[in-house]
Amino acid sequence: MGIVQGLTEFIPISSSGHLIIASRLVALFEGDAMRAQETTATIAVLQLGTLVAVLVYFAKDIVGISTAFIRDNLAVILRKKDFLTGRHPLGFSQEAWLGWLIIIGSIPIGTVGLLLKKQIEGTFTKNLWVIATMMVVIALVLIFAEAVSAKRKSIEQLGVFDALAVGFAQVLALIPGTSRSGSTIMAGLFAGQRRETAARFSFLLSIPAISASGLLELREAIHILPKETYLPLIVGTIVSGIVGYASIAFLLRYLRTRTLGIFIGYRLIVGIAILVLLYKGVISPQG
Repeated sequence: MGIVQGLTEFIPISSSGHLIIASRLVALFEGDAMRAQETTATIAVLQLGTLVAVLVYFAKDIVGISTAFIRDNLAVILRKKDFLTGRHPLGFSQEAWLGWLIIIGSIPIGTVGLLLKKQIEGTFTKNLWVIATMMVVIALVLIFAEAVSAKRKSIEQLGVFDALAVGFAQVLALIPGTSRSGSTIMAGLFAGQRRETAARFSFLLSIPAISASGLLELREAIHILPKETYLPLIVGTIVSGIVGYASIAFLLRYLRTRTLGIFIGYRLIVGIAILVLLYKGVISPQG
């Protein structure tokens, strides 16, 4: 489960969808009346490993953004205009402005995630019909995004529209099979961002979302999960962090010169295969 989480959290093929499938293959909590809630808690905790991977990989960026954000906002509050020399609104520097864009982009998923918490933890988000359908649908939309995107915006050119577009697209990730990175990169492409820019902003935007869901579920997981699962879960979380770091490095390097074609093809093949198996009754939607 840790390997699957690390490989799929940042690559646009749907981590939650693959984790649901993996949980069935390893018979995770099979026969347990609280299987859906326990599986949700396990997935959320495993995401903390990939959160650490993002924090480590982008440590320099995070320190720069945080420092500039505090400095520039204090300058605005204290009306020390001499400190504000950037070209963004109110004279914010690029790093401080990016901090605001991350906050703005995180509002949609934070709001919807809290409102739909029970549905997210329920059986609907574990249904293979939903997962397979979303894998195919997002793959088709990604094809369109690749075709129409101007692919010209750098990270320095992002604005409020980009943050909102990517932020609302991140809400789609609450539906398994969508892929948080897939939906946010897709929105970035529609907004005219370069592939690497879309991926980089997607990863930075994942920090608040993964932190909130992971820490919230961690608190509940302590009460929901059997104590004998704690050690395996810790190991899985560490593994997901190591593999996740490698996945970030791979994807950013890959998207500098290549399209999303290979990931789109993979989504279509896996999604259609699951739909066929479901239609023929070989596998059941809920396990």
